[in-house]
Amino acid sequence: MKIQVTLFQSEQSRTFELKGRLGWAMLKLVEAGAKGVTPITHPAPRWNGYVFDLRELGIPIETIMEPHEGNYPGQHARYVLSCDAQVQLLGSEALI
Repeated sequence: MKIQVTLFQSEQSRTFELKGRLGWAMLKLVEAGAKGVTPITHPAPRWNGYVFDLRELGIPIETIMEPHEGNYPGQHARYVLSCDAQVQLLGSEALI
């Protein structure tokens, strides 16, 4: 997967390309909007790693720790994109 991302921060915008799992993670963050994503709702092997790498690129992502019940109670992270963004799948007409 290869995407083009435009971030809208303050009065500025920035456009760049992402591919592979980083592109997938960014797409899921944009699709989720204000509700964000968790490893429970969007299973992936390394959400914390994807978020770390996206933050290194200057993408503002908030981490909210939440409790969960079940057989293995504890906490999990909810990741929320902290700015507006537009994603275009490259090689496709789809615009999200």
